[in-house]
Amino acid sequence: MKTLTLASIYEIQGYRNEAAEIYKMLLQENPDNAEAKIALRRLISNRKSYGKADVGMLDLFVQMDSKVEFNEFERWLLQLWN
Repeated sequence: MKTLTLASIYEIQGYRNEAAEIYKMLLQENPDNAEAKIALRRLISNRKSYGKADVGMLDLFVQMDSKVEFNEFERWLLQLWN
């Protein structure tokens, strides 16, 4: 049985596509389902594609051991999200 609860569990576990499909199905059955609408919008808006991971930044993240390196990594992350 496809429910909001099952979709939420999928979403929490990282199965975003499966969750989105359940939300879409629920909206087909009941277009006024506010919870499914909000959840589907959230999933769609979070599907930004950043391409391949920056290997240099991954290495920095794994090996950083100073405040300067942490700040550099933080600036890089902020650029991705803005």
